[in-house]
Amino acid sequence: MRWIVGLALCGAVSVAGAQSVLNERLTHQYWSVSASPDAKWVVDIEGDSPLGGYYPALRDLVIRGVRDGQEIKVQLPCGRVPECWPDSPAWSQDSKHVSFTLRSPGSHARSIYQVDADGSQLTKVLEFNGTIQSLRYLKDGRLSMLATQDARKEVGATEAGTPIAGDLDAASPEQRIAVLEQGALRFISPSDLYVYEYDASGPGSFVGTAAHGDGDNNYWTAKLYAFSAGEARVIYSPAGNQEQLAAPKVSRDGGSVAFIAGIMSDFGSVGGDVFLLNLAGGTPVNLTAQMHASARALGWQCDGRLEAELLAGNKTQIVELDSREHRQPPKILWSAEESFGRRADPLSTACPSQMRAMVHESFTTAPEIAVGALGHTHDLTHGNAGLTLAAQVQSVWWKNDGFDVQGWLLLPQKHGAKIPMVTQVHGGPAAAATPSFIGPGTQRSLLEHGYALFYPNPRGSYGQGERFTRANVRDFGYGDLRDILAGIEAAAKAAPIDLDRLGLTGGSYGGFMTMWAVTQTNRFKAAVAGAGISDWLSYYGENGIDAWMIPYFGASAYDDPDVYARSSAIHYMHNVKTPTFAYVGERDIECPAAQTQEFWHAMKAMHVPTEVMIYPGEGHGLRDPKHLEDETRRTLEWFDRYLK
Repeated sequence: MRWIVGLALCGAVSVAGAQSVLNERLTHQYWSVSASPDAKWVVDIEGDSPLGGYYPALRDLVIRGVRDGQEIKVQLPCGRVPECWPDSPAWSQDSKHVSFTLRSPGSHARSIYQVDADGSQLTKVLEFNGTIQSLRYLKDGRLSMLATQDARKEVGATEAGTPIAGDLDAASPEQRIAVLEQGALRFISPSDLYVYEYDASGPGSFVGTAAHGDGDNNYWTAKLYAFSAGEARVIYSPAGNQEQLAAPKVSRDGGSVAFIAGIMSDFGSVGGDVFLLNLAGGTPVNLTAQMHASARALGWQCDGRLEAELLAGNKTQIVELDSREHRQPPKILWSAEESFGRRADPLSTACPSQMRAMVHESFTTAPEIAVGALGHTHDLTHGNAGLTLAAQVQSVWWKNDGFDVQGWLLLPQKHGAKIPMVTQVHGGPAAAATPSFIGPGTQRSLLEHGYALFYPNPRGSYGQGERFTRANVRDFGYGDLRDILAGIEAAAKAAPIDLDRLGLTGGSYGGFMTMWAVTQTNRFKAAVAGAGISDWLSYYGENGIDAWMIPYFGASAYDDPDVYARSSAIHYMHNVKTPTFAYVGERDIECPAAQTQEFWHAMKAMHVPTEVMIYPGEGHGLRDPKHLEDETRRTLEWFDRYLK
C-alpha cells in the first residue's frame, strides 16, 4: 500500500494562505537519469510537479552535455501537451543516440523513438498497441524491453484501474520481455508470465522476477526466472512466499545475479537483504545477514564490484559488498542525510569512464542532477536554483518496546513558545520517510504558518533491517501506533511542541493508521485520511492486490478472520471523537473507495464531524492537478478549522 509522501497532504492554514501556495514556484523534477557510456552526455525526463503532487503534467526529454552544460529539449511529435509523455530513455552502446518510449495522448499505446545525441534525427522505430518500459540496449546492439500487448491500464497497482464490469475472471494482459528485431517485437518470455524486472545474462538470455496471472496482484508470489527463447526456468523461489524479490542485477561476467529479498508491501517500494546466486546453480548467499539497514538498489560497477544503496536509520548510504568471500561487512563509500530522486539510480555508472549521474535532494534542498565520480560529483542542472525550504530539520531517535525508532521533525524558522504539530504517517507499511524536498504545497505552507511536521518511521518501516521491518506482522495498529505516540513525546522533548494541538494525516497505510488511531486515542484534535482502510475483512475481497496480505497476516481473511478484525477501525467506531476528513481516488486498486466510504458512513453514524471526497478517475494517489489543488484546499481548511 504505497503512498508517495508528496501526495499525502496535510495542512493547517487559512484559505488566504492556501491561495498564496497556489501561486508559488513549483519544483522541477528529474527522473530516468542516465549517462552515456562515453560520459559526454546525460539524458533524463523532467517537468514541474503540480502543487502538492509529484508527477508532472508536462514532461520533456532533455539531453545535456556534461562538459559544456548544453541543454537540448527534444521536440516530440505530439507536442508539449498532457499525456504526451516520454519515458525510459536508453543510450546505445556507442553513445550516438538515445531510444525512448512515447505515450500517445488518450491511450495506453506506446511508440519507440530514436534520437541522436545532439537532438537531431528523431525517428520512430516501433508503434505498439500496449505499454512499454525498461528499455535497454544489449551488447549485440538490439533493444530489449518489457512490453504488454493490448494493455488495459498503465503498469502498476498505483495507477487507476479499469471499471469493475464484465467478466472479472478474464485473463489479464501479461508484461513480457521482448527484443526489437527488424521493426517488430520478438517476445522472449512466455505468454503466461508477468515479468516485473529483468536483466540480460547473455546473448538472447535474461534473468527476471515474474509470476503467473494478474501482474498487479501477484508480485508477492513472484519467483526468480531464467529466460531464453520463449522458455522460463525457476532459479529461485522464496520459501512460503514470505519474502518478495526485487532489483535482479546480473554480474558483468554473466556468472551470477544479485537481488534484494525481504518483506515488501508494494512493488517498487524496495527494501531488504542482498543475495547472490550463481547462475550455474546453487543456493543464494545472503551478503547482508543481520544488517541494521535496508538495501534499496543494486549495481555492478565497471570493475565488477557490487554496490548497494542502503537506508541506514537516518542516513542514505552507498556501500560496496563483498561478493566473493561473503564475510566482510559492507564498506561505506558515501553516507549523508539526503535522498536520491525517485526513479533515479545512483548506482548506474557509465563504463568505462565510471562517471555517475544521479539526482540528489533533502528536505530543504531541491532536487538537481549531479555528475562525476562517487564523492566528487557536481551539479549539472540548476533548474531549482534558489528554491529552498525555510525549516529546521532534526533527526529524532527514541526507544519503545525494545526498539530504537527514528523519525524526522521539521520546525518553522519562526514560531511561538508552543508549536502545534501535524504527524504524517508514511504509506507501505514497508517504506520510510526520507529527506525528500518539500516543494510548494500544504506541508510547506504548514511550516510557513508556524506548524511543526513530524514524520515517524515506526516498526514495519525500512532502515533498520529485516527484523524491524517484520515487527508489525500480525500486529497492524498496535506496536506501530505505540511507536508513533512515543515518537510524538520524543518530539515534544526535542522542541516546544504543543501537545494540546496535534493533527494526524497519512495516505495508504498512513490512511489506515489515521482511521485506526482516531478509534484508539483522543490525542489528535483533527485528522485527514487519504486512501485509507477501515475494515480489513471487507478490504480483503475488494482490493486488487490481496496477495500482499498473506505475508503480513499469515493467512487469508477467510482462514483467520480474527487477526483481520483485530486491526479494523470499523469495529471500534464508538470510541471516535476526532473530526476526520477522508478522501480517495474512484479507481484506486490498492485501497478501494468503498473503504473510505464505509469509514465516512460510520463517522456520520457516530455524529463525529467528517467529510469525504472521492475523486473521479483517480487511482492510488492523485494525479490530476485540479484534484490535487482541491484536496489541498479541503485539507487546509479542515486542519485550520480544528487546530488553529
